[in-house]
Amino acid sequence: MTLRIAVIGAGIMGADHARIVAEDLPGANLQVVCDMDAARARAIADKYGADSATDPEVTIAREDVDAVILASPDFTHAPLSLACIAAGKKVLCEKPLSQEAGECLDVMKAEEAAGERFVMVGFMRRYDPAYIQMKAALDEGRIGRALMMHNWHRNAVTPAADFTGAMAITNSAPHEFDVLRYVLGSEVRTISASQPKRSDSKVAPVVMVIETTDDQLVTIEVNNNAAYGYDVKAELVGETGSIATNHVSYTLMDQNARKSVGHDPDWRDRYAQAYRQQNKAFVSWASGGAYPALAADSWDGYCASVIAATGAAALTEGVRKSVDLIARPAFYERT
Repeated sequence: MTLRIAVIGAGIMGADHARIVAEDLPGANLQVVCDMDAARARAIADKYGADSATDPEVTIAREDVDAVILASPDFTHAPLSLACIAAGKKVLCEKPLSQEAGECLDVMKAEEAAGERFVMVGFMRRYDPAYIQMKAALDEGRIGRALMMHNWHRNAVTPAADFTGAMAITNSAPHEFDVLRYVLGSEVRTISASQPKRSDSKVAPVVMVIETTDDQLVTIEVNNNAAYGYDVKAELVGETGSIATNHVSYTLMDQNARKSVGHDPDWRDRYAQAYRQQNKAFVSWASGGAYPALAADSWDGYCASVIAATGAAALTEGVRKSVDLIARPAFYERT
């Protein structure tokens, strides 16, 4: 039976999810595109022969909607995820589940009360071949015990004029927080954060140092004004070897050449395969299959939220801070 999907949010990510559902997901149908901007929702819906709407809760409740992809503004994610749980519909929620840990806990409690998972959080790097290979190298013992992980996350320019170092931690770094937990299989114990000084008024890079509960060290650089383009890399260092993602950086020359043919590289280019595989896994699960083995769940969304909030506080206070997570509920244990 075809899974009828509503995409809520018609911005950059919502439009991309709509395209993937409409063009690249056998067994799925783009049923509705919902956005508070009616014209924007209609433009995407008309392109793929779907309905358009402006009310997300009404859209979730529709009888001809079986599952939901949330790509709406961050502050709506937890409330709309709760609406999906109440309606008994599986939801793929773009990160963050919430920037407020309490809201993440509310979603977890709703799932536990329902007796099953309803939420996948869109940490798509878990589906990226480079990170899958990195984790396999560690799990198979090919690099020995993991000692360190280094992560670089660079954008050409900040997404907004009022972007701050704290926002780099809460908005950009959660993907790094999740992928380090996924690859290492460890929780975060402490985090510190600092910034160098730029020669201009632009927000400077943020560098974080994390200690895990397994006594590993992780560095994370988030540079939202790298100028030359979008560039994300990681290296995992073990006792007997190391493995890196080794993706080609987008230099300024590369970027201009691509723009000349109407193609501007960004995270969607870098993670195109990961998004497709993530969404295929969501369709399989929402159609009655098992919860995807690679997926980030509400617990993972909660952990990323707590780490981000603690990291932002560490930057502001200039001290290393402990990351205080609740005990992982038995409901979210994986076999």
